[in-house]
Amino acid sequence: MRVWSRLALGAVLMLGGAAGAVAQPNQAALVQRGAALVNGIAGCGNCHTEKGPTGADLPGRNLAGGQVLEEPGLFRAVAANITPDRETGIGRWTDAQIARAIREGLRPDGSLVGPPMPIEQYRRISDADLAAMVAYLRTVPPVRNQVARSTYSMPLPPAYGPPLTSVAGPADNAVARGAYLAGPLGHCIECHTPMGPRGRDWSRTGAGGPPINGPWGAAVPRNITPAALHGWTDAQIMRAVTQGISADGRRMGPPMGYPYYARMSQAELRDLVAYLRSLPSN
Repeated sequence: MRVWSRLALGAVLMLGGAAGAVAQPNQAALVQRGAALVNGIAGCGNCHTEKGPTGADLPGRNLAGGQVLEEPGLFRAVAANITPDRETGIGRWTDAQIARAIREGLRPDGSLVGPPMPIEQYRRISDADLAAMVAYLRTVPPVRNQVARSTYSMPLPPAYGPPLTSVAGPADNAVARGAYLAGPLGHCIECHTPMGPRGRDWSRTGAGGPPINGPWGAAVPRNITPAALHGWTDAQIMRAVTQGISADGRRMGPPMGYPYYARMSQAELRDLVAYLRSLPSN
């Protein structure tokens, strides 16, 4: 494994020094937290690791990009190589540039990262978790894999919002922590919320999303508000998230990243369920 020797300076440096002086965790703890996020709730490899015909990850391609996500008439997105390869990945990017690409959707050359990257959600990733994700990505084995650029028929905005300075973590209660998991980190609500005339209809958060097209066909994200989960136990919701098994025993399909969510802690799963229970029924 190729490990970058520089110390991660934490959220302050990665965000251009805007967050103020904060005591940083040690490097090992930072990388461990980043690994838990990238390989757990964030499920980065669900898009950024190319899959074979059976849906399993291709060997030696961890986070090396190349998977195609296509929405006819809107875009043909090719997941980027986010390993530290210096020629085809992000090995030449600074920590601040990686952080900005994740949270603001802007590459070092100024170009915009387009859909389906959920930048609207990622803009709320906390400074501390962003620092951890960057630190972990530095430790991933580099893979030389040149991928094609994504193409868009739809117009892209010049930016997803004003430059960010500092973003705090969630309040210390189960529903707030669960909302943070389902939003900025896991972007569950990005897929499971219907579209309105100007984008996601957040007045109906979790009420079910539009079809997601892929090798699996057209998957329709289901309603995950209490109206649809009525009668489900907490354990059944957790099983659906981590194993892809519905309350009635039916096997659920892709593109849900069940193997990633299976790495979530029991505390995270309890928080996620608490948040889903708190949503207005739709």
